[in-house]
Amino acid sequence: MIVLVLRALGLGDLLTAVPALRGLARAFPAHRRLLACPAALAPLALQTGAVHDVVPVPPLAALPVHLPPIDVAVNLHGHGPESHRVLLARMPRRLVAFAHDAVAESRGLPRWRPDEREISRWCRMLGECGIPCDEDDLELPPPRGPVATQAIGATLLHPGAASEARRWPVARWIAVARAERARGRRVILSGGPAEVVRAGVIARGAGLDDASIFAGRTDVLGLARLVAAASRVVCGDTGVGHLATALGTPSVLLFGPTPPALWGPPPSRRRHRVLWAGGSGDAHGSRVDPSLLSIEAAEVVAALANVATQGVTT
Repeated sequence: MIVLVLRALGLGDLLTAVPALRGLARAFPAHRRLLACPAALAPLALQTGAVHDVVPVPPLAALPVHLPPIDVAVNLHGHGPESHRVLLARMPRRLVAFAHDAVAESRGLPRWRPDEREISRWCRMLGECGIPCDEDDLELPPPRGPVATQAIGATLLHPGAASEARRWPVARWIAVARAERARGRRVILSGGPAEVVRAGVIARGAGLDDASIFAGRTDVLGLARLVAAASRVVCGDTGVGHLATALGTPSVLLFGPTPPALWGPPPSRRRHRVLWAGGSGDAHGSRVDPSLLSIEAAEVVAALANVATQGVTT
């Protein structure tokens, strides 16, 4: 018997779905549980212990024809109708999803709430379908494997983001890196292949050598190892922030267009300090969000001084 879960999104999306995935694992222990998600996230998805295998798919693409018959199809991707139809095309015996008026098969299922914390949303949906979840069940063990010496005990800065709206200015990242170095702390920079140039500019501005730049040099497990080895993390509203929460690494998180009440760490996670000037905007915008710009480098430097002892501020 097969449970197929659709969550073909990014790193942060995968990590905020971990409590829901583990709820499904407890509810269907005898089923083979498959997660449809991007191939690059497969190693981390398996690290959750909630799924047996990954079906690599891009967002909203048709599922592979070779899949065995599906007993339960679970939509953790969105509230439909497109994502519903991706799953229904495989004719599952049961659909677990949010109701959508355009999809008759979803009638009577839980209703979508637009302003709901992402972790809570999927746990509520499953709970209303008779599948209990624990929203706090989101920890990951540090992945096994070698860790660069530079990362151990370092301050990890992750200056990139998927859109310009969530990219804090380079000059402020440089100021934070300089301040951390003045405190005697080692600084490293992480990022994807598209963020190598940005990381290089910050490194040069802060007087860091090339060995401190890990942008473009790690896969998802390598990135997780860096986060786990670091003593503290600074990043925007990105998947790396969710990694810090899952791995228990203290963090300072810079929120802009999206309120932290929706995508930030649970308030119970006291190792993480959220900086947010209020307001909301387009998370995919082409200009840095004004709310994010309201956060000054001095605020981040001050938060880093005692991030492990202060609670979350929203």
